[in-house]
Amino acid sequence: MYYSSFGMLSLVIHIIINIRALGKPQESSRYNARQTYRSFLFGVMLYYISDILWGILYGAKYIIPTYIDTVIYFSSMVLSVLLWTRFVVAYLDNKGHFGRILIYGGWIIFCYEMLVLVINFFIPIVFTFKDKEYIPGQARYITLFIQMFLFLMTSGYTFAKAFSIKDADKSRHITVGISGLIMTVFIALQSLYPLLPFYAVGCLLATCMIHSFVYRDETREYANKLESNKQMAYRDALTGVKNKNAYVEAVMSIDNRVQTGELQQFGVVVFDVNGLKRVNDTLGHDAGDEYIRSACRMICVMFKHSPVFRIGGDEFVVILEGDDYENRTYLHTTFDQDVEENQRRGLVVVSCGMDIYDSQEDGEFNDVFKRADKNMYKRKEFLKKMN
Repeated sequence: MYYSSFGMLSLVIHIIINIRALGKPQESSRYNARQTYRSFLFGVMLYYISDILWGILYGAKYIIPTYIDTVIYFSSMVLSVLLWTRFVVAYLDNKGHFGRILIYGGWIIFCYEMLVLVINFFIPIVFTFKDKEYIPGQARYITLFIQMFLFLMTSGYTFAKAFSIKDADKSRHITVGISGLIMTVFIALQSLYPLLPFYAVGCLLATCMIHSFVYRDETREYANKLESNKQMAYRDALTGVKNKNAYVEAVMSIDNRVQTGELQQFGVVVFDVNGLKRVNDTLGHDAGDEYIRSACRMICVMFKHSPVFRIGGDEFVVILEGDDYENRTYLHTTFDQDVEENQRRGLVVVSCGMDIYDSQEDGEFNDVFKRADKNMYKRKEFLKKMN
């Protein structure tokens, strides 16, 4: 039972730390590697289960069930080796000759083990039981030696690949290589001590290392890339401020917060860039783009504590909360003064209109936006007359 208790503990830890890796992987550039690693984890689970049963059955001296389980035990062991080689090749994305050699090596050892296990029914070359005692055979040692050799080959190749790269993958490659070395060491110990669960210990340590330094790190990197892509999707390419997609999401968030009573006060400032068509027609679209960027910089400098959205060609919106909301009158007045000074000097001119949320009258963001937009057009007419 002592033998089985370690296998049970290993199985529980294996499932806990790899619960996400055991699920279906998401589509990504690492999909194939994650899928083959998932298969390897299931292969290791099969080995743990057979190892647990072996300890229980052998301890109870149920020889026939123990014999059957021993066959499953050796089969699952070589299966895990085959799945390991497939994972390493997929992880290194190696479609060359050496990658194929590793895969063929995995299949050779798997087929060899199936053959000798069949022969073992007639001639005990892998294992046997004598007076209810387990006796290992010569073929068992050959199997373990071939496994050690294959793990050494995968580790050596992974190390070689690691030292040829300089990015974050280097440390991950080294970790995979070390995991293979760990398996090699514990297979050697298993060959010396057949009644101790050294192979299970090696599997547990190897998968823990890969989870801690490879899988979790890649998951974090993938999440960061998703977040980065999301930020890019929400950024306006011309100005660098948030775009219409981000604006729509922000409006939905505000409406939800208003409905739940979480948000009690906010303001909306609507902007429209004056004279953009004239600049495009007379100076060209490059000058027009720079005119838009200048207008955007002016808005961002004044409302630096609030999100700025470009929702159209020459339209911007700022959503006021926090300090900018408290100082909204000053910011609005100062901005209008700066715009009037720009108009006198022939610089960029931006019309703006502001309004605030009234919990007694407004049911959604758009109610406030409409009033702010109306105020912006009033301001636009005023600037035209002033000009």
